[in-house]
Amino acid sequence: MAGYPEIQRRNSVGVMVGNVQVGGGAPVVVQSMTNTDTANPEATAQQIIDLAKAGSELVRITVDRKEAAAQVAHIRDMVRAQGVDVPIVGDFHYIGHTLLRDYPECAEALDKYRINPGNVGFKGKRDRNFAMMIEKAIEYDKPVRIGVNWGSLDQDMLAANMDANGKLAKPKDAREVMHETMVNSGLLSAARAEEIGLARDKIIISVKVSEVQDLITCYRMIASQSDYALHLGLTEAGMGSKGIVASTAGLSVLLQEGIGDTIRISLTPEPGGDRAKEVMVGQEILQSLGLRAFMPMVIACPGCGRTTSTVFQELAQDVQGYLRDRQPAWREQYAGFEELQLAVMGCIVNGPGESKHADIGISLPGTGEVPAAPVFIDGKKVMTLRGENISEQFKGIVETYVEDRWGEGKVDAAE
Repeated sequence: MAGYPEIQRRNSVGVMVGNVQVGGGAPVVVQSMTNTDTANPEATAQQIIDLAKAGSELVRITVDRKEAAAQVAHIRDMVRAQGVDVPIVGDFHYIGHTLLRDYPECAEALDKYRINPGNVGFKGKRDRNFAMMIEKAIEYDKPVRIGVNWGSLDQDMLAANMDANGKLAKPKDAREVMHETMVNSGLLSAARAEEIGLARDKIIISVKVSEVQDLITCYRMIASQSDYALHLGLTEAGMGSKGIVASTAGLSVLLQEGIGDTIRISLTPEPGGDRAKEVMVGQEILQSLGLRAFMPMVIACPGCGRTTSTVFQELAQDVQGYLRDRQPAWREQYAGFEELQLAVMGCIVNGPGESKHADIGISLPGTGEVPAAPVFIDGKKVMTLRGENISEQFKGIVETYVEDRWGEGKVDAAE
């Protein structure tokens, strides 16, 4: 982001997941997860496609039983047949070792496996089952995310650490022991995977919790102790504004410190809600921090007593929707269009000033002002819009600007 010091990213090992690099200096990757029944291949394939089109760069699916495992290769084929090459990640718990063994077409079709070390088995079976999954990852040349979760932490490890802590002259707080156990579970599992033969550049770790301060603490700890690529996210962020605010609060602190190579915003969707909303939130967090640019930004004033009309609100919403609709086509045609900044302002107080700072800005009339909307391009007033179709006129101006600035002729001339 121009004018601000660049965020110094943590130096992590790069991991290739299908055609996407995670870590190793690559841009922070946004990912999501389907909530369809994987045993329903049509629904799952369609949601993968929808999430990928929304901008999800990795998509995870549940592989929880044989009926699901049997459909994974079909799902992959349906997605690829639609020209979508997003990497597909398999999420395994409890019986992942047997599913990968019994359904080799599933093991081959996935681009990455997610393994929860707290859910691979109990007592003596834990290491055996974990080893079976790692061996399959080696056999099929797949990377693995070792995903430690607060709610399914290895209870034997936690109990042993709590017992050891209780014997100290000055025992630590129980929450601190939980943090240490989370981090140790991830690091010891990764070390075990390397011992079995999985390369370091095939390992990603996450230590996911549901509270913001716990999240920050755990990831700072693991980032200071290793160079594995890290996946960030709250285990259950929650619904609506609560989930968005909690995710933004926690992830922004870590990302600002250079911690994190891929993120997921685990929002609870509203009934019938769009799963892709979590993708949009992840993109907007990264773009707001200046780490990525996904689509043009719209600056819009919040409104006050000077803006009793809803015209500027409707225009801002219309323009935002227009940008999202045009994003896929523009991505194919115009390299760099994501840097576009628009301003949709509601009155004369800040309208002209903000509009001059944007690439394109419009200052709509506030209450009692002259019913005219000056338009500024690259800091200069170029025209004034009036009438009932201001929205369509303004979108036309934006379309022309994008074509002129980032079209093929402009790119060739620059080169």
